[in-house]
Amino acid sequence: MSRTASTLGLDFGTTNSVAAVGRGEAADLVLLDAPEGRDAVFRSALCFWEDDGGRGAIASEAGPWAIREYLDFPQGSRFIQSFKSVAAAASFDTATVFDRRMRFEDLGRLFLTRMAARAGGALAPAERVVVGRPVTFAGSRPDEALARTRYDAVFGALGAQVHYVYEPVGAAFSYAARLTDPATILVADFGGGTSDFSVVRVAAPGAARRCVPLGHAGVGIAGDRFDQRIVDRLVMPLLGKGGSYRSFDKVLEIPGGYFADFSDWSRLALMRNRRTLAELEKLRRSALDPEAIARMIAVIEEELGYRLYDAVGQLKRTLSRDEVAEFRFEGAGLAIAAAVTRAEFEAWIAPDIARIDAAVDRALAVAGVAAGDIDRVFLTGGTSLIPRIRRLFDDRFGAERIATGGELTSIAHGLALIGLEEDVASWAA
Repeated sequence: MSRTASTLGLDFGTTNSVAAVGRGEAADLVLLDAPEGRDAVFRSALCFWEDDGGRGAIASEAGPWAIREYLDFPQGSRFIQSFKSVAAAASFDTATVFDRRMRFEDLGRLFLTRMAARAGGALAPAERVVVGRPVTFAGSRPDEALARTRYDAVFGALGAQVHYVYEPVGAAFSYAARLTDPATILVADFGGGTSDFSVVRVAAPGAARRCVPLGHAGVGIAGDRFDQRIVDRLVMPLLGKGGSYRSFDKVLEIPGGYFADFSDWSRLALMRNRRTLAELEKLRRSALDPEAIARMIAVIEEELGYRLYDAVGQLKRTLSRDEVAEFRFEGAGLAIAAAVTRAEFEAWIAPDIARIDAAVDRALAVAGVAAGDIDRVFLTGGTSLIPRIRRLFDDRFGAERIATGGELTSIAHGLALIGLEEDVASWAA
């Protein structure tokens, strides 16, 4: 394949998805239609609603269009986001959308179809497709083989040759285009579901092989886990977490599974099914605080998951700028207004930061380099904007070695560039 042929680089993210097309020796981001103008960043979300076209007909939208449809009619919608998080989960079988059961593959193919429809033909089948994948998939026991099978079923329609490349390697290739001297770089990619790290040696411009990966590591913790910490502290106590229920003559603690699912964006929308709601109603009748369980049921039935997600995201964004922010959420009998300091938030996520720090250690160890051998640290992904994340790397490597930019787009840009390489298979994960 010559370097003049076109390639497609696709960063299918937990929170956002981005595409880029490579031609010659350059890559350009794909701009997609959105309600308020064209944008390269497309929210990884789907919205479904019952269509007037006939009995059982279901209409759908994706990205920012899904959010708009949901906001127009939340109770008549099914809104699903962060579904990439279940790609490697053997426990996930199907999502119930009205009376239809949809597998991960169904959701993924539908999302890509809707994304392509907003791309003006730019996502047409390409000779080569390079898709990003996390170093470590999200989940407590991720099944990599299952994730690969599901990814093949979703992305196979995009081109004759589909290659999977670690997401931080894509970001490294994008960042290397800025460098004029050889360097050993650490790329830290912080998304919604995973935090991934790659150590890459970058040669001088003009080298036959510009980038050589030395080692990788990852952990299934990132922005969505930080969201869970916020929900757990500010919302779950009002929905019955820590409470008890009566079982015959015993008083037992309410099982934590319902609360774990509720605070996980990929699973919250899936709780709106007959079986789960029936179980929650049974729990409400036996709970010592039935009103709390009733509020949980109401949030699920009234499809308020996205509004809760938006409130949590606003809190994080404000705390990235200010030392104190107010969390506000209203709906389903809840009215929460709580001041949160950045110090409190950082204390909540401290266990997660420790695991992220350990994953950095693993990446350096696998690469066989010490922290002092790293010339540049490139931070990418939306969660990299959180001050505690930035401070972790400032403290370990020195602020003067930290580089940022293109937090939401660098992976797709680099993946498209990798697709232009003659031996693209050597980059595959």
